[in-house]
Amino acid sequence: MNSPIKNMKKQKGFTLIEIAIVLVIIGLLVGGVLQGQELIENSRVKQAAKDMNGTAAAMFAYQDRYKRLPGDDGNAAALTARGASWAAVLAGDLDGTLDVDLAGTFVGATESQAFWQQLRAAGFIAGNPAETAQLALPVNAWGGFMGITTAAMGGALEGTKVCLSQVPGSSALALDNELDDGLGATGNLRATLGVSATNTAPTNTALAAVYNEDNVYTVCYRI
Repeated sequence: MNSPIKNMKKQKGFTLIEIAIVLVIIGLLVGGVLQGQELIENSRVKQAAKDMNGTAAAMFAYQDRYKRLPGDDGNAAALTARGASWAAVLAGDLDGTLDVDLAGTFVGATESQAFWQQLRAAGFIAGNPAETAQLALPVNAWGGFMGITTAAMGGALEGTKVCLSQVPGSSALALDNELDDGLGATGNLRATLGVSATNTAPTNTALAAVYNEDNVYTVCYRI
């Protein structure tokens, strides 16, 4: 019969080399995951910038074709006469301006709804032109909405602005650096402090502090 002492002598632990190899493998795996997450977030920022610039290009192309602003275009009979894709599209009031206040940015009502419907019906952006209310709003790279407003925001930034809700702080900073000056209170891109999982409407209060990575923001870019 083997003695307990003899059996204990036969057991072996990990060598320092084996432990070092395991630690290296763990480090590589963690580094790969973090790098992958960074690549995903960078791709979202690039997509968001593309979406904002694409909306501007679509709006200008619409004006070139129809000589009217998308969202303001009308009347209903004139729109439906263009073809089947226009059948359920809301008409604007045809007063020469796009009328969307700050509170209506992510609501998808009146000329906000009409803006996205008319761009879709004309084929300038993808999607179903018959969708209404918030369903008419595109979804941005972070799962929030893309909206439009013409009211002054972020410390009196005038003009037509395309806005994104639920943007994480680090991504808001990266997007601002991509399109503007990296500061949410100045330039052509302005930010509003948001609430997590909420499509926070932009305000006309200038952002009081630099971007904080623990926060989420609504960002608006003048197009």
